[in-house]
Amino acid sequence: MMEFIPAGSLFAPLPSPYTFRDGRSIEGARIAYETWGTLNAQASNAILILTGLSANAHAAATDANPSPGWWEPMIGSGKAIDTDNWFVVCVNSLGSCKGSTGPASMNPDTGTPYRLDFPNLTIEDAADSATHVLEHLGIETAQVVIGASMGGMTALALACDHPHRVRHLIDVSAAATALPFSIAVRSLQREAIRLDPLWDGGNYTDESYPESGMRMARKLGVISYRSAIEWDGRFGRVRLDSDTDDDDPFGMEFAVESYLEGHARRFVRYFDPNSYLFMSRAMDWFERIEDLQRVQLDSALVIGVQTDILFPVQQQEQIAELLASSGAPTQFLSLPSPQGHDAFLVDYDRFIPAVRDYLHRL
Repeated sequence: MMEFIPAGSLFAPLPSPYTFRDGRSIEGARIAYETWGTLNAQASNAILILTGLSANAHAAATDANPSPGWWEPMIGSGKAIDTDNWFVVCVNSLGSCKGSTGPASMNPDTGTPYRLDFPNLTIEDAADSATHVLEHLGIETAQVVIGASMGGMTALALACDHPHRVRHLIDVSAAATALPFSIAVRSLQREAIRLDPLWDGGNYTDESYPESGMRMARKLGVISYRSAIEWDGRFGRVRLDSDTDDDDPFGMEFAVESYLEGHARRFVRYFDPNSYLFMSRAMDWFERIEDLQRVQLDSALVIGVQTDILFPVQQQEQIAELLASSGAPTQFLSLPSPQGHDAFLVDYDRFIPAVRDYLHRL
């Protein structure tokens, strides 16, 4: 079983025992996080960032870990999320394998990893656990909660269930509930993992690891994270230089196939398969449409991308309408990025101004 904890990670203990929404409890659980900037004396300048499925808490470089983070262009001195003004906290989701307690973590009752004995994870569990990081840091209320993709779902759950914990919300490429298409994609990803013989009912090891299943799951994910427009612009029908292998006549021929293979191979040994199953299913279970009409926010910014097929922009428009119906002043941006669901990670020319402008108005 594999955990991948970035250097410089900090840890907030969860109450022990910690009870999940399904009623089951675990001992000694924790949440990994990192921080940037300085918390003011009133603890009133905190921004909480909630991560997507595969992200760790290392959103930007720190003194303890100077390597670039997954949102490096967005966070720092003078950047859109300006650490000269804000104290920024990024948490790694409960259930992950990147520092927070999840299926790959050791169960203190057995001395072995939880594997499939981990409690049934929900997005609400992820939101609940994030509030304990705020408590650990002495923060009663985050001025802004930011979440993208799964993190955007978690941010919505936090706003619904812990209204005193958040004043302003930036929700990016998220959904108030999972659509059938999104469920179908994630279902196929989970099936690819579970059908790999080396998954072995969740009892794989580092030496006997369901690499083929994880490769297929990741490829399906990457296809849904980007758009057909981008695939066409980047790869077209460019073929690989090498001739087709006679021993594998149906092997890779096109550049796009090679890209997917390389991307998948870089991922498979850096994320725990069981964590993938639990977190993916939590997204499918999410349903908070009615609750969003009763949230208590001072304001919200909701951002969608017009080419997103996994979380279509209509879902972000729905979130904005629901938040507005609650009485929260809500801005909705529909960005024309060609890069699909992953645009918030790469299309900084569009996302940086949107986030900066909103935060400047607070």
